[in-house]
Amino acid sequence: MAGGQVRIPATYMRGGTSKGVFFRLEDLPEAARVPGPARDALLMRVIGSPDPYGKHTDGMGGATSSTSKCVILSKATVPGHDVDYLYGQVSIDSAFVDWSGNCGNLSAAVGPFAIANGLIDPARVPKDGTCTVRIWQANIGKTIVARVPVVDGQVRETGDFELDGVTFPAAEIVLEFVDPSDDGDGGAMFPTGNLVDTLDVPGIGPLQATLISAGIPTVFVNAADIGYDGTELQPAINDDRAALGMLEAIRVAGALRMGLIRTPEEAQTRQHTPKVAFVAPPKDYVASSGKAIAAADIDLNVRALSMGKLHHAMMGTASVAIATAAAVPGTLVNLAAGGGRRDVVRFGHPSGTLQVGASVEQVDGHWSVTKAVMSRSARVLMEGWVRVPADVVA
Repeated sequence: MAGGQVRIPATYMRGGTSKGVFFRLEDLPEAARVPGPARDALLMRVIGSPDPYGKHTDGMGGATSSTSKCVILSKATVPGHDVDYLYGQVSIDSAFVDWSGNCGNLSAAVGPFAIANGLIDPARVPKDGTCTVRIWQANIGKTIVARVPVVDGQVRETGDFELDGVTFPAAEIVLEFVDPSDDGDGGAMFPTGNLVDTLDVPGIGPLQATLISAGIPTVFVNAADIGYDGTELQPAINDDRAALGMLEAIRVAGALRMGLIRTPEEAQTRQHTPKVAFVAPPKDYVASSGKAIAAADIDLNVRALSMGKLHHAMMGTASVAIATAAAVPGTLVNLAAGGGRRDVVRFGHPSGTLQVGASVEQVDGHWSVTKAVMSRSARVLMEGWVRVPADVVA
């Protein structure tokens, strides 16, 4: 206790193009160590939500989908893994935390945090080289393998690896998403069984879409079908209320067809999933940083929304979905990239480009993805204690 507030050990980290507040499960107040209202209330207060002003002035959030995030880590409860990773996407203006999916970007920070905070057996951390951390992603029940650079027994954070959407270079962390399709409970990588579906979207009418569950459930549509060319930056979408409404209608229609929600109203409390994205063949454009992106350097353009707004770069989990869909001939993503089979795809996003690999196979007419691989970076921004008023955890 300090000044009527509770102090909780925490680390503020960047992972990929996102950042969030990281906790060890054991450091949380007892009531928040289990799922439920007490945990959600704590994380919302840490971030500063719900905030009708949309600024997160009274919290650690940054009032964007990329920065209103919390992570809880603990030693692994699943054999063959090192750490359990639980991710909470905190709504900005509503009082709820969405636990329905993973954050692929913050996945890059899980290994470094686990090593630095005693969640990995020190005997497994080399003095110099690479520490392989096997992560159990508890939200979706999947394995992520992180290869974290180590120097003198400590996580190496600085380096020359550049990631579009992140201002400064850092050390490269390679992430492998193992069997990343959310295909449990009798589902499939393509939940409807089709590579392309026709959605009946209110206010739009029939619209072709590829619905996929790899990485994170995602609804892909053609940019041209909704009046775009795939080179749009954030202002073109986020400053257009009608555009946001249209894209949310597409997301809801896709969620209904995928069986993720039963009624359109349920989408309001499931903002994190599914994602909605629009794709287009490669075309020259200028990224938000002013960097010129040449059509010859990419396979396609993709723009994706997260928590109701166009993302400033690309979500890591959506990148897995993009790479997987691109690898399957006949999907809208694959067709935008020129068709055919491919193991690696480089796509343009608002901040630049990203390359992601995916290995897929077809057995008895059903597609599955065995792994997806991408490079990210991570860095500790601040560590110490985060404070919340005592009545939040009473």
